[in-house]
Amino acid sequence: MTAYFVTSTGTDIGKTFVTAGLIRHLRGEGRAAAALKPLVSGYDSSVVETSDPAVLLRAMGRPVSADEIAAIAPFRFRAPLSPDTAAAREGRSVDFDALLAFSREAVAAHDGTLFIEGVGGIMVPLDADRTVLDWMATLGLPVILVVGGYLGTISHTLTAVDVLTQRALRIASIVVSERDNDTVPLEETVADIARFAGGAEVIGLPRLPAGLTQHPAFGRIAARL
Repeated sequence: MTAYFVTSTGTDIGKTFVTAGLIRHLRGEGRAAAALKPLVSGYDSSVVETSDPAVLLRAMGRPVSADEIAAIAPFRFRAPLSPDTAAAREGRSVDFDALLAFSREAVAAHDGTLFIEGVGGIMVPLDADRTVLDWMATLGLPVILVVGGYLGTISHTLTAVDVLTQRALRIASIVVSERDNDTVPLEETVADIARFAGGAEVIGLPRLPAGLTQHPAFGRIAARL
C-alpha cells in the first residue's frame, strides 16, 4: 500500500483533475489506484455529477451515487468557504479526530496506491486551532503539491515548499497546472520553481482541450510514486 496526500497553494487550482488523471493512468497500467476526498466544502447535492467526489469516482470506475460519495467524502458542507466557516453555517464543526481516523483507516485498508485529496490550500482552517497542514503533518504521508501557472505562483509555491519542509513532509512532486489565462509560459514557470524547490521534481501539466483527460505528464508524475 502506497498513499499520498494531494494538496495545493489554493482552491480551484487542479487538485481533483490531477488526482483523477493519476488514477486513470495507474489503472490503465493495470495498477490498483483509488482516491478519497474526505472533507468537501462547496458541496451541492443538487449538482452532484459535477462535484469533486463524482470526478474521482468516475476515474475509479465506480458509480456516482449517494452511498459511493459518502464512502469517499464523508464530511461535506454546502457553503464554498473554508471548512470551519462552512461547517459553522450549518451549526456543525469539523471533527478533526474523526477526519484523522477515517484517513488512517483508509490508508491501512487499501491495496495499491491511494490518494487523499485535501481541501483548498495547505493553510485552510479546519477548526479553531488546526489547518490542512496539521492534517497532513499528523498523517505524515508524502505530498503531491499542485500549483497554478499564474503570475505570482513562484512565490506562493516556494512558500508552500518551505512550510511543508519545516513540518518534515516529503514532497513527491510539484505539479504546475496551466490555465488558459496564464501570462507566463508554462516551461518558464516550471524552470523557475525547480531552481528553488530543494530537489523536488517539478512537472508542468499543460491546459488540456475540453474533454481530454490524459497527458504524458501524468506518466511522469506516476513514475515518481
